[in-house]
Amino acid sequence: MFNQSEEKEKKSHVGLWIGLALFLLLVLGLVSLRVTSVTVTGNHQYSAEQIENLLFDDEWDRNSLILFLQDRFRPHKEIPFVEDYNIVFRSPFSVEVIVYEKSVVGYVSYMSSYMYFDKDGIIVESSSSRLEGVPWITGLSFGQIVLNEPLPVENQRIFEQIMNLTQVLSVYEIQVDQIKYDSSGNATLVMGDIDVYLGDNKDMNGKISELHDMLPKLNGLSGTLYLDTYDENNSDMWYSFIKN
Repeated sequence: MFNQSEEKEKKSHVGLWIGLALFLLLVLGLVSLRVTSVTVTGNHQYSAEQIENLLFDDEWDRNSLILFLQDRFRPHKEIPFVEDYNIVFRSPFSVEVIVYEKSVVGYVSYMSSYMYFDKDGIIVESSSSRLEGVPWITGLSFGQIVLNEPLPVENQRIFEQIMNLTQVLSVYEIQVDQIKYDSSGNATLVMGDIDVYLGDNKDMNGKISELHDMLPKLNGLSGTLYLDTYDENNSDMWYSFIKN
């Protein structure tokens, strides 16, 4: 017969094995949990599928436990044109990825790369590819470009005009392929087969407003529209359009 101390020791061992078994079952259950549903919000430059593929490019990335630990204790993956992202667990099998994209208003060509800048003129991204919907700015003279530093333009006045023009275009939701500046600071918009000569920075908001109203009539045409004659004090303006 077992004495009392042996009985206690036996019960202790049994309890230990039961606890270990429960712990292993818990770990096994956590390891087997997988994220099967991903919702992406806040994305414009990337599709939801692209974001999902970038973040979950490894089999273990979809493990709920590992994903939770990585999101809390490891730096987030770096994605071009994305400032940061949050991963919100809606359930052990479902997450929402909230994307915070970098704000870019234009880009310039520099040493075989495209340097993208934000509304404050700060270079926020360098890329070998062009980003759809962001205008290419040409005709500027600038020095050495450094990431996360202001675009070093020689003529600060023209750069301020660029900032004004890109913001007005954004307000009217007008997308352009290119903004060309000549040596005198006159601007021309390139929109597919249409060039829009804006001239100097005077009355720029009114010029873009006129362009916005005229866009349906320009659809399918090829040529140059001259809006440099815009005068906010003249309500009966006529503009020249020369077909190619």
